[in-house]
Amino acid sequence: MSNTHQDAIKQFLSLMGNVDEKLNDTFQNMHHGYPTETLARFLKARDWDVQKAYKMLIDCLQWRIQNEIDNILSKPIIPADLYRAVRDSQLVGLSGYSKEGLPVIAIGVGLSTYDKASVRAFELFNFKLCTGTVNYYVQSHIQMNEYRDRVVLPAATQKYGKHISTCLKVLDMTGLKLSALNQIKLLTTISTIDDLNYPEKTETYYIVNAPYIFSACWKAVKPLLQERTKRKIQVLQGCGRDELLKVMDYSSLPHFCRKEGSGSSRNRSNGTIDNCFSLDHSYHQQLYNYIRHQANLIESGRPIKQGSVHVEFPEPDPEDTKIAKTIESEFQRLADQNGICNSLNGLKVNGD
Repeated sequence: MSNTHQDAIKQFLSLMGNVDEKLNDTFQNMHHGYPTETLARFLKARDWDVQKAYKMLIDCLQWRIQNEIDNILSKPIIPADLYRAVRDSQLVGLSGYSKEGLPVIAIGVGLSTYDKASVRAFELFNFKLCTGTVNYYVQSHIQMNEYRDRVVLPAATQKYGKHISTCLKVLDMTGLKLSALNQIKLLTTISTIDDLNYPEKTETYYIVNAPYIFSACWKAVKPLLQERTKRKIQVLQGCGRDELLKVMDYSSLPHFCRKEGSGSSRNRSNGTIDNCFSLDHSYHQQLYNYIRHQANLIESGRPIKQGSVHVEFPEPDPEDTKIAKTIESEFQRLADQNGICNSLNGLKVNGD
């Protein structure tokens, strides 16, 4: 680390010494014993501008307090079949660890539909199918972030004997369709939460099984990204197996990367191949049991209350909005080419 960066961290530490008790308490809960490394992440996210990084962190801490993020791992999505519906349509999981000890997070971008929780909530509780049920997906995403930071990364740090604070993400584009435009608002919300409150937690993004629609959008979006972000993204050939085996063992490959042409992100497994998206996978079982245990500690034997956690959605960065609009325009262009523009009429990225 350069002297300039070290000086920036010292200035940042000095500013944090003046925050009030509430902000300091949630900062303690957030940095998990590594305050300097946490400050460095926020500085990287703001190109080492101390004042901008300080504002970003203070906004993050206030967001955590206002939305009780420190307690979100004691708020399970119940009953279990509602959570299973979330898992069946929000395809995310932990497939293993890289050779350097970084957790490997698999994401089924193309086949995530973000719809089953809404339907199941309607069946169970007669909820209206509206944007309110989006909260289940946001809640689940934040819980996975918090579990990663509080449990997965500390366990990796202990196992590998060095501080591990970042992960690798493998994004499967299998099944990506023009109908994904309906999900852009939710995906932008989740991305904004990560950018503003969990910055610099991903070392590298690996894109695999990319269809033409992704390639077209990537060509349009790539010039809009910051150089720091572009350096993190690697678009691999096919399922990416050979390239990924350079950084992880076969046992840590996501199931959709284990065989060229294996196809689906969703529920495709056989023999020793585990589907890390499934609620039945050991990662999700451990996560869900952990949340239930934390809830029981707080509730002290009383029945755990059902209900989604309503998290305030931060306003997206203007650059993120520009990227979302570019994706919308590119999808519209592709739809026009395929003669199906009528199916997309009236859709707005920022609409209700």
